[in-house]
Amino acid sequence: MRKPDSLAALAVAAVTLAGCATASLELAPEQPDRPWQPATAASGEIVPGRKQPGPPPLDYTLPANPALASIAPPAVLDPANAYTLPELIDMAESTNPLTRIAWNDARNAALAAGIAKSSYLPYISAAAMGGYQSGHSSTSTALGQLAANSSTHGAISVLSLQWLLFDFGERSGLVDAAEQLSVAANIAFTAIHQKIIHDVSVSYYRYQAARTRAGTVQKAMDNADAVLAAARARQQRGLGTTVEVAQATQNLAQNRLAMVQAQGAETDAYLALVTAIGISPLSRPRIAEMPLRPLPPSLRNSVEEIVETAIARRPDVLGAYAVERASQARVRSAEAAFMPKVFLSAFSSYASGGSSISAIPSVGQQPPTVNLSGYRYGASVFLGVTVPIYDGGLRSAALAQARNDADSASAKLTRAKEESVRQVVVSQSALESSLAAYDAARALADAARVTYDAAFAAYRKGVGSVTEANLAQNQLLLAQNASADAYSGALAAAAALALATGSIGSIRDGAAWSAR
Repeated sequence: MRKPDSLAALAVAAVTLAGCATASLELAPEQPDRPWQPATAASGEIVPGRKQPGPPPLDYTLPANPALASIAPPAVLDPANAYTLPELIDMAESTNPLTRIAWNDARNAALAAGIAKSSYLPYISAAAMGGYQSGHSSTSTALGQLAANSSTHGAISVLSLQWLLFDFGERSGLVDAAEQLSVAANIAFTAIHQKIIHDVSVSYYRYQAARTRAGTVQKAMDNADAVLAAARARQQRGLGTTVEVAQATQNLAQNRLAMVQAQGAETDAYLALVTAIGISPLSRPRIAEMPLRPLPPSLRNSVEEIVETAIARRPDVLGAYAVERASQARVRSAEAAFMPKVFLSAFSSYASGGSSISAIPSVGQQPPTVNLSGYRYGASVFLGVTVPIYDGGLRSAALAQARNDADSASAKLTRAKEESVRQVVVSQSALESSLAAYDAARALADAARVTYDAAFAAYRKGVGSVTEANLAQNQLLLAQNASADAYSGALAAAAALALATGSIGSIRDGAAWSAR
């Protein structure tokens, strides 16, 4: 091929190869304001490729993939069992995907520590290769044409050993860092479980409050029915008016609306509890009623009594401490990189092969065909020292990074301590407010009950008015709902405080506050 033709062919090839990269733009949407028309396989799966032929889509919906049209089956539950809070927490710890993700992260961190430790062991490798070579030559001589054919084949195998004997603590620092990161991953695993316990507990308390509100509204409807019946009886005896009956009917309708809203809130709280557990929303576990019991006096401890303990056991503080120690170990490893290294190297090799040469005609003493074969083996052992001299500042930069990371880890530990104190103080303050609100709401509910009983009795006897009876009944409903919300809020605040102090992992009798 002539030289100009060769250059033209190379130019065409270069242009063709360059166009291969930009041609991939066909995989992207054509315009920023038009729907994407993806390529699909026969099964309906979206695959890389050019857009499908045909008119462009009119909306931004995607084609359905039948392989994804399946959901995990609901959790296997005992329909006859009413699950208590400890049982729900145990279910969450067993089925919530977050626990498995945290577990795998902890296992990977442990494997990383094992990988770091393996650097202390020798590295042994084996290699083998074979080859074949053939050739042909022809020479014109006075005696005629002289031709020779040759072929060679052989194999070489090598077994080598490399062992770093001493490095002034570089590997030791990496191992310490990996082990501390494994500790941090295990702490994060525990923190996930604590968060799940907190989330399930709070969702359980809120669901119980919603269930209590629904029951309270049902009692309010019964009271409204009683007031309406009394108003109609008074009208029949000529003591009441149509307005009183209308007011009582309106009050009953308002309570029915409140019942619909309470049932909706109960359903929402139930779904939130199922979500916190981590099971399918199609699961329908029965939830046991939570008995109403007095809140323990230990919830009213002063914040000073728990701050120091909280700092010492909170997962974020413990994790930040482990990360700080890992960063310090990396600094030691980076400093050791400036020191010499003592190594051992050894290898053993074996080579075998053969060659065949044929010449037509024979030349001198050389026969027409010559076949040769043989083998060779050897072994060597070296003990040496490497001294780093110059690497363009690579080790210095790595050491500076390690020191910066250590400084940041120390600052993060200080920040974690300060944040833990803040969260404990805030949680304790919220708990005190919740307890005070519960005491006030309980007193209000007791007083509202007395007021309603008196107002209803007076109305039935013709002394009071239907307006007073309806008002007292509505105030009783509000007071009872406030009491239920305050009780749930106090339990949720106790769970938040237990999480803030790092002590929520111990659950007894289905109450998060027992962790303290």
